[in-house]
Amino acid sequence: MEKFILGIESSCDDTSAAVISNTKILANVTANQDIHREFGGVVPELASRAHQQNIVPVVDAALKKSGISSNQLSAIAFTSGPGLMGSLLVGTSFAKSMAMALNIPLIEVNHMQAHILAHFIENEGMETPPFPFLCLTVSGGHTQIVKVNDHFEYELLGETIDDAAGEAFDKAAKIMGLPYPGGPLIDKYAQLGDASKFSFNKPRMDEYNFSFSGLKTSILYYLQKEVKTNPNFVEENLNDLCASIQRTIMEILFDKLEKASADTGIKHIAIAGGVSANSALRKGLKERENTLGWKSYIPSFEFCTDNGAMIAVSGYFKFLKQNFSEIDVLAQARKKLNAE
Repeated sequence: MEKFILGIESSCDDTSAAVISNTKILANVTANQDIHREFGGVVPELASRAHQQNIVPVVDAALKKSGISSNQLSAIAFTSGPGLMGSLLVGTSFAKSMAMALNIPLIEVNHMQAHILAHFIENEGMETPPFPFLCLTVSGGHTQIVKVNDHFEYELLGETIDDAAGEAFDKAAKIMGLPYPGGPLIDKYAQLGDASKFSFNKPRMDEYNFSFSGLKTSILYYLQKEVKTNPNFVEENLNDLCASIQRTIMEILFDKLEKASADTGIKHIAIAGGVSANSALRKGLKERENTLGWKSYIPSFEFCTDNGAMIAVSGYFKFLKQNFSEIDVLAQARKKLNAE
């Protein structure tokens, strides 16, 4: 039976809403917040205010684009965490109010689970991974290797103990004077540079865990030293610096992912999160299909960054289990992967 789910995402600085019919997208609308570029990073208070301005027109646009009226909705799914508390509260409050007004079920969604479940959206060119598979989830706030046994059964094999890969990209870009968000710019310039030109320290971590704080410090100290000798060092070597930084981050990620695959025997490998849009990460996965016998699953670009479609599809699978939320459900800035 056809179910129409409205998904609302407001965990950070993107306000997004999507309408799906089962797992097929009818509309996926996102409003970005450019104001944070002025500050070199997301300002939580400004983000929550922008969500308040954006959420009504974004939801309205998604419904109009889908051709579905609000009275046809089967349920409303929303991000309850993890994320910025002010941003989460806007989406949570709106979803509660709308669900009450329409007298339909309310479904809370874990943001990190939703990134993984984005692989189950019906979309041309995207293949659904079979269970179990490994998912490397990489974003500005999280870096995790997850063994996915079912839509809602996960084993967290490893995660960052400090900074995430996406944060390492953005902070390295900021050190070099690039505007926010710097990760995509490093990827862009890296394709023009020599990835073996510079070397940076890589952490030694147990098992499948990550650390990126030491890498950021290594980049900072190296550039400070070189700029003292040559004030134009960064500008003259920007492409090579970006290529070398990106190579180092990819080596850290793939070292752990290869170990997890070898130890578990799982060769179905997926990526998710904002950094999964990175060209080097996508290329590295495809190369390992030949060298390691992996089968890789890479989401379309629109499902890498935060989006309402991943929340909606997560809501659909929860709807099938009748896993609904009470009206007193709370937003949570910190939320474990398996928390329902």
